[in-house]
Amino acid sequence: MKIAIIDTTKLFGSRSINKDLNGGYGTHDSFSNSIGGKIFEGSVLVFHEMTISWDVVSYAQISVEKLQPIIRNEPDVLLVGCGGCFQSIPGQLRANLRELGVVLEWMDTSAACRTFNVLLAEERSVVAALIAVD
Repeated sequence: MKIAIIDTTKLFGSRSINKDLNGGYGTHDSFSNSIGGKIFEGSVLVFHEMTISWDVVSYAQISVEKLQPIIRNEPDVLLVGCGGCFQSIPGQLRANLRELGVVLEWMDTSAACRTFNVLLAEERSVVAALIAVD
């Protein structure tokens, strides 16, 4: 099984607990994220100050409702890691988020991890919704 591993070797300042999110690939029995020194199994929502489990397993499940915990924080940028390879944004999701004033950056999970680090290093208000990679 090919899965994404979050590597905590990269550190960017002290603005956030979640300052060391970096995607890579490896082979393990399950998807596991090490974010800010803590281990998470499965998909996650990553904020500057915390990371929480997310009950989404496929990009097709992503909706405004599933993203509510993130949208409430009114980030400058919402990164969505849609899994191991790029998939198109489902239905009206981009239009619905635009109506709410959310800037959406949609990419594969590994790219979303790298982008999160860069934006966090720039002290941007960024949050990430990362789908675990099978």
